[in-house]
Amino acid sequence: MFLRRASSVLMVRPSACPGKALLSTATAPQPTKLDDFRTGETNPALHNKSHLSRFYTVPADVRKQIFSHGGFPKTFQKQIKTFNESCLMVREPAVELIDYMNRADYSRPANRFVLYGKDGVGKSIVLAHLLHYGYSQEFLLVHVPWVANWMKRVRETAISTTHEGCLDLPLDGAAWLIHFKHQNGKLLSKLDLKVSRDYVWTKRETTPAGAPILELIDHGINRAKFSCDAIAALLRELKEQSTQGKAKTMVVIDGYNAFFHPQTRIMTENKVRVTPDKVTLTKPFLDITSHDWCNGVCILAVDRMALTEERMDSELPLYLLRREGFEHLDPFVPIRVDNYSEEEYYSCVQYYLDRKWIQSTEQGFDKELEFLSGRNPFKFMELCASL
Repeated sequence: MFLRRASSVLMVRPSACPGKALLSTATAPQPTKLDDFRTGETNPALHNKSHLSRFYTVPADVRKQIFSHGGFPKTFQKQIKTFNESCLMVREPAVELIDYMNRADYSRPANRFVLYGKDGVGKSIVLAHLLHYGYSQEFLLVHVPWVANWMKRVRETAISTTHEGCLDLPLDGAAWLIHFKHQNGKLLSKLDLKVSRDYVWTKRETTPAGAPILELIDHGINRAKFSCDAIAALLRELKEQSTQGKAKTMVVIDGYNAFFHPQTRIMTENKVRVTPDKVTLTKPFLDITSHDWCNGVCILAVDRMALTEERMDSELPLYLLRREGFEHLDPFVPIRVDNYSEEEYYSCVQYYLDRKWIQSTEQGFDKELEFLSGRNPFKFMELCASL
């Protein structure tokens, strides 16, 4: 790799010592004037075209509440830990969507937006930016960090007692409820939402109408056997109560096209692969991304990496969602995410230089990195990663 050549124009800080170096950086006196690649506007609802290509800092307490159980790619999460700060770049797709949502009429059926683009262009980071927006605007967040985990790497399966011929994912369902509660616990307590009907789990276990919705969530967490049914009940309640104007709901799902792939890696007792529609977690999330409710918004990302087996040549929603998924979402607004623009690329270079993650020894090092990465955000991050 070019990073080790004698004529190298780039020196990468070894992974063994980033902590000490960054400690001194964090404690050093900060200049009063922000750098050109940063913006001091940390409220995503106020981000507009004047903030494009600049980095903003997500407060540590907000990051802990929203992203503790997923939302950042693992490589990006590792970089956040190394840099001792969580900075996101304000990019065109996020600003476009924020503008749409600021001007939306939420009394109408929920708008559906679909992010698409080539591998590694930053769709998940754009979703993270929009999650922060939803949190700042007091939306209830229905967030699935990566649907493909349910279709490829399940923790446990069980035969559903409420849906014949289907399989429950009890541990994955309980984990998602923990994620939902962690993201929305404070807002749910403030809104004081109540369930609208009785939910009977067994002869002795029920969640009566009028009980706090947190009680429904806690039952699914404490009794993982019922977690998938609790999720279905929760999402049904959120749709109804959002339509009644008691709450606002933002649905954010990454790898959404995995719900429509012909098969999963989940095996039945007879060693037969099941289809996504036979997984009980699928239907509730398809229901909440339909158009039959209001006072909410759905932001979905499709990705070739979410496919179980085959890799399609095209990254367009028409191909990744297949006919069933496309017709389910139609009409929707497609939002393309591209590689870095020239301005975004040089902003990212300046950020890495500021963090002492890369050090230039000759002029033109940025051009070499630009050529090798093609300004693809993930490839650029890989080239600058520790050895």
